[in-house]
Amino acid sequence: MAWRHQNHPMDQLNAHIDRAWDRMAAGDLGAALRSAERAAALAPDSPEVHNLLGYVLAAHGRFEEAIEHYKQAIELDESYVEAMLNAAEIMLHPLHDWDAAIEMIDQAIEWIEDDEELADALLLKAEALWGKGQREKALATLRGIPQKHFENSGIEFAIGRLWFELGDLDKAEHHLKRAVELAPENGDAHYFLGLCYEQRKDRMGMILEFLKAREIDLNTPSGSRFWLSPRDLEERTREAIRKLPPQLAKVLDGALVIVVDLPGAEVVAEGVDPRIPLMVDGISEDGEAPRVGRVFIYRRNIERIGPTDESDFLAQALMEEIRAVFPELSQSDGKAGDNQLMPYLQEKSGD
Repeated sequence: MAWRHQNHPMDQLNAHIDRAWDRMAAGDLGAALRSAERAAALAPDSPEVHNLLGYVLAAHGRFEEAIEHYKQAIELDESYVEAMLNAAEIMLHPLHDWDAAIEMIDQAIEWIEDDEELADALLLKAEALWGKGQREKALATLRGIPQKHFENSGIEFAIGRLWFELGDLDKAEHHLKRAVELAPENGDAHYFLGLCYEQRKDRMGMILEFLKAREIDLNTPSGSRFWLSPRDLEERTREAIRKLPPQLAKVLDGALVIVVDLPGAEVVAEGVDPRIPLMVDGISEDGEAPRVGRVFIYRRNIERIGPTDESDFLAQALMEEIRAVFPELSQSDGKAGDNQLMPYLQEKSGD
């Protein structure tokens, strides 16, 4: 009988683990989950496999299940820092369980010896403290990050982003530029650098960074668990319009809903944020009642945000956009026209 090579179980396990991570990177979440589940069948007591399952399930929006797998990984290996920080990230967003996140991060810090991992942990802790409204504690935690140039663009971006959120444009710009130098394809870094320039009233700098972010976004697989077809999004938009107050819904009577991936380069070159979820085209002339001719829905930006109920989110976005285009409607219903979505949009960038 001819000898045949049989794959060793460990070879099979490693193949499933590697394939799961590869499929995650490619945005094929279904294949990633199947490979992770096959790995779990082969090694149900592997901390690495539970960490993998947690990561994949989180990408599918199954957050509570993901946290349970992270906790199992930690029970099997009490020093598993990666699983602790992964769990803390979910506790931060989308669960906003600040205290649980801080407890998990502090547990991780006890085991950390590497500067990059320490920076990751302190960034998450600062974000949790900021989420709790404890700005001074968040600043103190952020200052505790090792003062060095990291060779990881993601860490430099995260530091810059948090300094931006906390209002220090000089520090934010320094770290965001460093992130771009390390990885010119880091769209999030370009985007937040654009926001820095916007704050500094540097219109040209803002537009150039926004255009770079848009180009990168357009050429990067979304990997979103919330992928929606244009028809799906058009229907969600119709649902959103039905949820609007009557005086705002009336403005959209007969409006054409157009679903495209992202705002056009020519629009961004005029100073429009490349990551806005939608835009309306007002066509009223002097003396006419406010009226919208077209509603542009930007699918990739909706996918990035990934709200639980897209129609609720779109209704809020439509209200704010209509009030921005027609300020008289803000005055008529007593609602402020400032953008309540911006903190949420910024929070979701880079998740």
